[in-house]
Amino acid sequence: MPHAKILLPAQCRAARGLINWSQGELADRAGVSRSTVKDFETERHALHHSTERLLIDAIEAGGVTLIMADEAGAGVRFKRPI
Repeated sequence: MPHAKILLPAQCRAARGLINWSQGELADRAGVSRSTVKDFETERHALHHSTERLLIDAIEAGGVTLIMADEAGAGVRFKRPI
């Protein structure tokens, strides 16, 4: 079974920055509230697994690949050259 992706608050902020989305736009595309995105990104609360999946799916649909943490750390990048 493949390792599940885990979204970090900093990755969420960085992913939005790459694709120039506001918290509200990510929330709309993921079908969650803006306060959910805001509270997660400011580390006020963790996400439920289902909400995390919605955010990951929206970010990836927007053209960003999440790079899972390894010895070099976690990150984000465009799926293909722009």
